[in-house]
Amino acid sequence: MQSRTVETDRAAIIRAVIDEIRPNLKRDGGDCELLEIDGNKVMVRLTGACMFCKLSSATLEGIQAKIVERLGELVRLIPVAGAPKARH
Repeated sequence: MQSRTVETDRAAIIRAVIDEIRPNLKRDGGDCELLEIDGNKVMVRLTGACMFCKLSSATLEGIQAKIVERLGELVRLIPVAGAPKARH
């Protein structure tokens, strides 16, 4: 059960960091959506104005750095392109 709690805590920290950043992105017409956490890989989708912004890589680096700082462990933020998948 200890392992499940650690995973839940990690996910909560990652979500909290992304949620802190989102108002700034939305103010500029963009957004960042958390898609999946798989070990040290965090998959996100940039939407709106963020998709075509020249600074999107810097935005991703900043989000990743903040997550690493909060978690105290290395993670890799991976941008995923495309429309959201339909859920069955």
